[in-house]
Amino acid sequence: MKNTKIAIIGLGYVGLPLAVEFAKKFQVVGFDINKARVEELKNNKDHTLETSSEELKEVNVSSLNALQNADKGLWITCNLDEIATANFYVVTVPTPVDKNNRPDLTPLYKASESVGKILKKGDIVVYESTVYPGATEDECMPILEKFSGLKFNKDFYLGYSPERINPGDKEHTVTKILKVTSGSTPEIAKIIDEIYNTIIIAGTHLAPSIKVAEAAKVIENSQRDVNIAFVNELSKIFRLMNIDTNDVLEAAGTKWNFLPFRPGLVGGHCIGVDPYYLAHKAMELGYNPEIILSGRRLNDSMGPYVAQETIKLMIKKGINVNGSNILVLGITFKEDCPDIRNSRVIDIVEELKSYSVNIDVFDPWASKEEVKNEYGIDLINNKKDINTIYDAVILAVSHKEFLKIDLNDFVNGKHVTFDVKSVLSKEITDSRL
Repeated sequence: MKNTKIAIIGLGYVGLPLAVEFAKKFQVVGFDINKARVEELKNNKDHTLETSSEELKEVNVSSLNALQNADKGLWITCNLDEIATANFYVVTVPTPVDKNNRPDLTPLYKASESVGKILKKGDIVVYESTVYPGATEDECMPILEKFSGLKFNKDFYLGYSPERINPGDKEHTVTKILKVTSGSTPEIAKIIDEIYNTIIIAGTHLAPSIKVAEAAKVIENSQRDVNIAFVNELSKIFRLMNIDTNDVLEAAGTKWNFLPFRPGLVGGHCIGVDPYYLAHKAMELGYNPEIILSGRRLNDSMGPYVAQETIKLMIKKGINVNGSNILVLGITFKEDCPDIRNSRVIDIVEELKSYSVNIDVFDPWASKEEVKNEYGIDLINNKKDINTIYDAVILAVSHKEFLKIDLNDFVNGKHVTFDVKSVLSKEITDSRL
């Protein structure tokens, strides 16, 4: 462990915080194929807001040579050759799903090819990306063997340690979340566990195998997904009964073992994606997962449902829907975070479009460029740029700025307010989940 040199492959929401923490104890080279991202981080800036400029300044070194002559520090690069001196590789690239909700392992394959080209005898490669059980050894290992010419568990070794980062959460940061670790042999598993233990304050849990660690990751978020689907279904039922769902949940929550889930949109890179990885593997083995996929279908229906209910409320109030103006507050997948990956707010927007309405989306946290590239929306991210009077306002994301907002700034007279997050006063809203 004393001579451990670490390379982090992928410097996004997961990889960068990990690289910064490891750099406080080891020599670390952070690698990313995005040149703009590399330059940003070299200048001690992180647009994801997962690390501060001060943290980056603390660990960043002036050159690769300076790193090699020091005991610790971080060098950031997009040059593959500059991570070749590492002996402990950590892959933290995204693992999304395609348009048909099938696992897309392309980033993982490409990262494995890159590492394989520079892999040496004795090296360890640890994957943190979410995968279905068996993917590390069945999918990634053969690529590493092919491009390195080395033999698995003889010349190089594998590990899996699932990420548990919660974007935007400044309390449950990487060092404060208990880490599951695993390795391809008992000896390697122990080494991997010891290395992570140097930075994880919350401690580690050494799983008996890589497959167990992979499975633990996908069921964590699948469990949350199913539970949220349950309360989303309750919300639809209670709406028909003219009962406020949150009043019901508050009353039920007085029982000591009631789980405090709330209805809402289920997006992001984990909860809205991970269940499809588990379902994919199950179906490969001939089992059709009923609960997991039904939960997914219900949660995926919530965006269109919000849009449809908003339109119904407008009609009831005598508001002419065709050509009306609707404001959607928020586009990120969660509050107080710039992450727009797999945001289900887009489902609200797309459904509203089918009613021939004019839609504006306002979000002070999101990047206009990223939103345009990802969703084709011309985002408003400054309140001063709003000069329209709206017939309906949908609060989709509970950013702290929206909690202080005066809806009278956007509406005048007859209008509809739909509070997806149930954070606004009942008196000023027409409906909420």
